[in-house]
Amino acid sequence: MSYLNKNISINYLQDFVNQTISKSNYLPEQFNEQQKEALEIFKKRIFLEEIIEETINFNKKLKWEDKYSNINLIKNTEELIEVFKLRSDVYHEISYDKECPDKIKGLNFDLFDKSSAIIYCTTNNQISGTIRFIFDSNNKLPTEEKVNFDEFRNTYKKIGEISRNIVKTRNQGLNQEFKYLMNGIYNVFINNDVDIALSGIRKDHLKLFQKLGGVNVEKELSAYGNVNIPFLIISYNPRLASKFFKKVFLKENM
Repeated sequence: MSYLNKNISINYLQDFVNQTISKSNYLPEQFNEQQKEALEIFKKRIFLEEIIEETINFNKKLKWEDKYSNINLIKNTEELIEVFKLRSDVYHEISYDKECPDKIKGLNFDLFDKSSAIIYCTTNNQISGTIRFIFDSNNKLPTEEKVNFDEFRNTYKKIGEISRNIVKTRNQGLNQEFKYLMNGIYNVFINNDVDIALSGIRKDHLKLFQKLGGVNVEKELSAYGNVNIPFLIISYNPRLASKFFKKVFLKENM
């Protein structure tokens, strides 16, 4: 992989910068700080390239029923960057950016994207919503900073976490983007033999999620990290989808 060679270059560059700074008492402190800042920017760029390459490759390997033209898995760099931009814009707007900070200003991504199905929906040919399903890996799952999921690993063969549920236009109740995105989660779940999904949701969103069917409350939290409102950890099994979900989300005739 190309970024591996770049990571080796980073190590050499970091050693060079550190040695230069330690030997350069004659250089202005401001210039030394600028060297450090430039190195950090370079490292973030390499990390972004690593995330992009591995995330796209991971999504290409997933099974996906291409049933609806406006619901997709990401397939290329341009789509993924648009998803990262949308996450950043929305989290900044709703003040979730401390809990889910940008790695690069204007781009919201993290290590878990590399093992995630990145789903997006479009309105008027523009990305209007996105969600991800993180498959369990050696990195575990992000909410495990707050709740341990080993009980589910011991019970089920394949688990994952739903997160980064983002829509460009938000309103009360059931909007079209939410329907599209949860349809995408169903698609990934069913076609990739997932057993159970876990997620952190706002407590006041529980009634909405219960309409889907297959939702259980596993734990209640007074806050979710830096988001100081009540949250719930739920488990979700789309195989137990309600008649409402099948009719409204999957558009099955009942």
